[in-house]
Parts: sequence; C-alpha cells; structure tokens
Amino acid sequence: MQLIRIATISLIAIAVCGGPAVAKPANCPAFNVKGDRPLDAVAIPPAGLCKVRTKAGFQFPDPTCTPGAVNPALTNAILKNKNFRTGCERDQATSATRKKITYDWYAIKKPANNREPHMICELDHLISIELGGADTLDNIWPQCGPDGATGEDRAFKQKDLVENYLAAQIRAGKMNKADVQKGIAQDWTQYLARSKAYYATHKKRNDGG
Repeated sequence: MQLIRIATISLIAIAVCGGPAVAKPANCPAFNVKGDRPLDAVAIPPAGLCKVRTKAGFQFPDPTCTPGAVNPALTNAILKNKNFRTGCERDQATSATRKKITYDWYAIKKPANNREPHMICELDHLISIELGGADTLDNIWPQCGPDGATGEDRAFKQKDLVENYLAAQIRAGKMNKADVQKGIAQDWTQYLARSKAYYATHKKRNDGG
C-alpha cells in the first residue's frame, strides 16, 4: 500500500511540473536552483491571453504575463565561478516539457520540427540565466521571428548575443547586475548595437560572454 501511495504521489508531481528536472552538469557550484523573484507580481497561469508586443521588427513579451524574474541565489560570485554554466539551472525549477505551456498562453502554435539549424521559435528566458535569471514560468516566453529570418538574423540569436555581452560586462565589473536585469526585461534591443560592436573585436564564449 505504501509503495502504491508513493508511486501515485510521484505521478501527480510529474503531471503538475511537466516531468522531472534534468540532471545538472557535474561540478556545478551550490545554489538554490528554484529561486524566483519576479520583477512584477503577476498571476501564473495568466488570467487572460498574453499578447506579444512589436517594436522595430522585434517581438517582446507581455509584461502582465512575463515580467521577467531573477534567482537571488545567482550572486555575482556564483556567476563568476569557473564551474558555473547555464545548465546548472536550466530545466531545474521548471521542466522543458512544462515550459511549452507558454505557447498556449501566447496563442502561438509551436512550429513543427522546431530544432536547429531551422529553429523558428525559442522558449526564451527573458532575463537570461547567465544574468541571474530564474528558470520559472514568469521568466519564460516563446520568442519567434522575424518572419523569413535565418541563422544569426533570428531574433533569439540576436538576443543571445546581447545576453553574452551583458554577462561579460557584469563579470568584468563594468555593469551593475540589477540594472542589467531590469534593462533587458524592459527592452533587450537597447543593447544590440553595443553587443555587435563588442563582438567585432572579442571572441564569444560558448556559455555566455
């Protein structure tokens, strides 16, 4: 009877969370992977339909659904730790399966065969993990387009460049992490020109910065 009860509880947990968390890479520094402090308090799941905003051809999430959230446990010391990478937190608080519900929230049909090199949409951390972002649904949205874009011209690839640039600036002590977190949540494109200029003379890291 006890074994049946344990199995039932496990199945319920999987149904609610969308499956178990993936295994973390070896040697990750110790921190709370489930930390979640949203920039604004919102209802999860959202009470109504989430609406993508558009500016200068780029899409932005609905702040009433995806305000952005940080993990307070991702301190500057953790982010600078040589063993830290985004995989130390990714899919730990919220499974990859569970994150797909955000397509429904935004009434966006998940593209078929949505994988590289032909990926159209990415389930994006609005405040990226390497900037101290949380792995929670108030920080996740489906970032797509622009229509017809390929390769590095896709919006999520350009935002990746911004995230890498900002992570490098935080680690170097040139930008304040809290200011960066608020700035990227409000409008990540404000850093795009600086990011492109920076990587014209610097080599990109594989995992942020």
